[in-house]
Amino acid sequence: MNEQTDAPGGEDSSATDIKPVVAVVGRPNVGKSALVNRIIGHRSAVVEDTPGVTRDRVAYDALWRGREFAIVDTGGWDTGVTGLAATVAQQAEYAAETADVILFVVDATVGITDADAAVTRVLRATHKPVVLAANKVDGGMQEPDALALWNLGIGQPYPTSALHGRGSGDLLDAVVDQFPPEAASEASGEDRPRRIALLGRPNVGKSSLLNRIAGEERVVVDPMAGTTRDAVDELVELGGKTWQFIDTAGIRRRFRALQGADYYATIRASTALKRAEAVIVLLDVSEPLAEQDIRVIEQTMEAGRALVLAFNKWDTLTKERRYYLEKEIDRQLSRVSWAPRVNISATTGRNMQKIVPALETSLESWDTRVSTGQLNSWLKDVVAATPPPVRGGKQPKILFATQADAQPPEFILFTTGFLEDGYRRFLERRLREDFGFAGTPIKLSMRIREKKGSSKASKGSPRRDRKR
Repeated sequence: MNEQTDAPGGEDSSATDIKPVVAVVGRPNVGKSALVNRIIGHRSAVVEDTPGVTRDRVAYDALWRGREFAIVDTGGWDTGVTGLAATVAQQAEYAAETADVILFVVDATVGITDADAAVTRVLRATHKPVVLAANKVDGGMQEPDALALWNLGIGQPYPTSALHGRGSGDLLDAVVDQFPPEAASEASGEDRPRRIALLGRPNVGKSSLLNRIAGEERVVVDPMAGTTRDAVDELVELGGKTWQFIDTAGIRRRFRALQGADYYATIRASTALKRAEAVIVLLDVSEPLAEQDIRVIEQTMEAGRALVLAFNKWDTLTKERRYYLEKEIDRQLSRVSWAPRVNISATTGRNMQKIVPALETSLESWDTRVSTGQLNSWLKDVVAATPPPVRGGKQPKILFATQADAQPPEFILFTTGFLEDGYRRFLERRLREDFGFAGTPIKLSMRIREKKGSSKASKGSPRRDRKR
C-alpha cells in the first residue's frame, strides 16, 4: 500500500536533504503515532493506548508518489493544560509553525471536541496548508462520523484508519498535493552532518544538553525521569558546523522487566547508538557512578563508536563530592581513560564550547588509518624493545600487522602463537601513545599461523583467530 524509506539517520538516508516537512498534530490519543507508523511502513513511533506517550517532535523519512518528505510525530496538543502537558503542546505548536504541510488528526468516533476546535483556530493562524485526517474510521459505519468533521471549517476530512490502513492512500495524495513544487537537490555524502547520540541513564540531562546546544527548547525537559521516549534527531549549528544530534531515552538497567512504552523507548535508544558515529555519554556528577553508567559506556565500546564523556551538573559539585568523584573515575572508568572528558552544566551552559573540540578529536581518531608500512615499522621497534612473553616454553612472534578497517580502527596481527591479553593491552596502549586514537575504541585481533603439516590434525577444530 505505502512506499517508504528508513527512518532518518539510517545507512541510506541523507540528513542534509531539504525535503518538505509534514507535521502530524492533534489532541492526545487520537492515533497520531499509529498513523505515522502506517505512513512510514514500520513501527518506529512508540504507540500505546495510554495518552501522552509521545512527548517530543520526532522526524522520520517517508516517500509517496516519488516525493521524499520528513514526517514529524508530535505529542498531544491540548489547550488549558499546565506543567509537562503544556510543554508537550508547545512542541506540537512549534512543529506546526515550521512545517510545510500540517496533517491534523481527529478521532472521528468522538467527534469535534473543544480541544479540536481550539487547535483548529491555532492552525488557521499559521497560514499553512492543513490536511484533515478523520481517524478511526475502520469501516463504512463510521463514514458519517467523518463527514461531521466538515464543521471544523478547514476543508475536506479524509476518512482514515491508522490501524487497518483504510483510506491512507487518499490521505497521502492530499498531503503530497500541498507540497512545494520543487525539492532541493541532495547534498553530497561528504557534506552530511556527523551523527552524535546523547546517551546515559534516565534523568542525567540529555534533553537539557540538546536544548542548550541548540539555543532553544527543541525537546521536552521535565524533572520526572523518562520524559524522552523516542530517539529525537535535531540538526544543530555548532562551532561553525552542522551536527545531527540524537537525543534518546535513558538506557535502563533491567531491560527485560520493562513494559509498554518504556520497553520500546529503550529499543529506540539502542537503535540510535547503531546509527550514530560518535556518542556523548552523560554522567550525573551529583550522584555516585552507577552500574547503569558503566553499562552505557560498555555498549558504546561494543558498538565501536567514538566516545566523549560529559560530566553534567558540574555546577552542583561540592569539594567533598569532587574528591570522591575523582576516586570513582580512577576506579570505574580506567578502561576508557582514552576518552575526552568535558565537565559541563547543561543548565548554566558551563563549558559548552569544549564539546565540539572533544567530538572532533574523537571522530578524527575514529576515522584514522595507519599505512601498513608505517604500522610494521612501528611494530618492529616496539617488539624489539618489549618482546611478547613466552607461552608454553615458546615465544610467539608477530610476523606482520595491518589495519583492516577504520570507524573504529581495527588491527590484525599475524602471529606464530597466542599473545597474552596483557601483551595485547600493552600494544593497544602503545598504539594510542604513538598514533593518538583519543576517543575511539580500538579492535585488536590475531591470526595465528598454523604449523606446516598440522592441517589434518586441526580439521574440525575451531578457528584460532582471537579477538579482544
